[in-house]
Amino acid sequence: MTPPLTHLAIIMDGNRRWAKEHGMPTLEGHRAGYDRVKDVADWCLDRNIAVLSVFAFSTENWNRTEEEVGYLMDLLEGALVNDLHHFRDRGVRLRILGRRERLRPSILSAIETAEHDTASNTRATLCICLNYGGRPEIVDACKKLMADGVRIEDVTEESITARMYWPDMPAPDLIIRTSGEERLSGFLTWESAYSELLWSDKHWPDFNEHELDLALSTFALRKRRFGR
Repeated sequence: MTPPLTHLAIIMDGNRRWAKEHGMPTLEGHRAGYDRVKDVADWCLDRNIAVLSVFAFSTENWNRTEEEVGYLMDLLEGALVNDLHHFRDRGVRLRILGRRERLRPSILSAIETAEHDTASNTRATLCICLNYGGRPEIVDACKKLMADGVRIEDVTEESITARMYWPDMPAPDLIIRTSGEERLSGFLTWESAYSELLWSDKHWPDFNEHELDLALSTFALRKRRFGR
């Protein structure tokens, strides 16, 4: 029997393709994609999913055009500032995972405020992976091991996990990627060793409540053996 789903993680792909198909500027696709995050977070609350993690901006996304990167940063900062009440009022804790370098001071301030103001919320957690990469996270954990003077013989999976961005993160039960792509692209590389994977053909802005329920129904049929 498949255990209940505690942690759902999503690679939100297809914003730009969605915009192109609808004859809209690329940036409008990102706006529609963010609005969908709030919807999915609410649907997960209704289904008692304790953790929702979303891949908002990868370390590789800096290679996009200056205009697009700037818009994405504005969008993320605006979300943390203007929509903080949306999550706070629903009892949702916000966690922002990723490297802090290259983020402008106003975003760093917004992150600090969002995490502080929702720290005591216990209904659910929304984990936003921002300037995040799975390999960089592992590299950063190894650097912490060295900085902490951990002896080689004391390096274990547990000691590495303790130095990840969110050491107590429950491992993702299910990872969904939208827009027909079938790869993880460095999303939660360490944490996803036993995650179930599901690929959706829907572009992220079109990922609706019905699609979520289909994904959850598919997950419920999976037999998770964890190597047993």
